[in-house]
Amino acid sequence: MTESNSSPEQAPLDAATRIAELEGQVALLKDTVLRSNADQQNQQRRHQREREDLRKFATAGLVEDLLPALDSLNLGLESATKQTDGRAVGEGFRMAVGQLRSILSSQGLVEVNPLGQPFDPSRHEAVGQELSISAPEGSVCRVARSGWLLHDRVIRPAAVFVSSGLAK
Repeated sequence: MTESNSSPEQAPLDAATRIAELEGQVALLKDTVLRSNADQQNQQRRHQREREDLRKFATAGLVEDLLPALDSLNLGLESATKQTDGRAVGEGFRMAVGQLRSILSSQGLVEVNPLGQPFDPSRHEAVGQELSISAPEGSVCRVARSGWLLHDRVIRPAAVFVSSGLAK
């Protein structure tokens, strides 16, 4: 006859141990499912942000291409208003520039004219330094070319002259 290794007293202990192991596995699986759900939600949010950014900045190339035309219209406007015979031309330029600015503004474009503000290399491009009567050192004393933001992102920095201090 063979002797059995388990006694009737050991059976409840084995069942309790097995239940504890299974509860541990259930807890581990529950944790895995929760983490997986959280990862999926994070990925969905990330994709949503990327889609919104793509939609917001899809026209950035077009807007950049339109800026030289806007610069030319501004130069023509300045030139036409200086001539006495060109008042009608000047008014035409003024209307065209106004329309173009309105269109670009509706697309999220904002002009940056930092005259008198502290120089900010993330939004301004220094093209020179000048002594100034009114602008303190390190601030913009003259704007050579306006800068432009598209939905708070710099697409062209303002070309500026920075004050090297007060002229005496």
